[in-house]
Amino acid sequence: MSERIVLRTGEALVAGGPPGTAAEPEIVIGELDGPVGTALATLTGDQASGHSKVFAILNTDIQVRPVTLMVSKVTVKSTRYTNILMGTVQAAIANGVLDAVRAGDIPKEKANDLGIICSVWLNPSVAQDGDLDHQILFDIHRKATAQAIHKAMNNKPDIDWLLDNQDKIIHKYFQMGLDGKI
Repeated sequence: MSERIVLRTGEALVAGGPPGTAAEPEIVIGELDGPVGTALATLTGDQASGHSKVFAILNTDIQVRPVTLMVSKVTVKSTRYTNILMGTVQAAIANGVLDAVRAGDIPKEKANDLGIICSVWLNPSVAQDGDLDHQILFDIHRKATAQAIHKAMNNKPDIDWLLDNQDKIIHKYFQMGLDGKI
């Protein structure tokens, strides 16, 4: 049996597609009988207008394991945005979770004992994009979810890398501010 996983965190940014298709999930993973399970249950019952929380599903009636709760970083304001978030992106996240199990990042024997909270970034511009490529959006969110889980389960980046690179990395938007672009 694998070691106990109390709480792990990870994030990823995957871009490179058409405007609005970038994904930046933030992941919390842990045992359902610990703080992550408590947070997952609390969030599930704490619904708020514009910020619905839903389980990641492959399709209606097919929830993935580990149970994964999607939490939107953006206030949901339109039916089209809702349909994209709770359709294309929801299925992408579900597939990314299963990809992480298949890759061994999440131990298969712990799939029923772990919970994942996935904070989801979906650019609001997708609701106005009549030419939105749902396959590209799906692929990017799937890849980002699997990468965030990989980082969480492998404690990446590790503290030595962070300390070695701290002064070499400048946050993208801070740099844009320094350059007078924001």
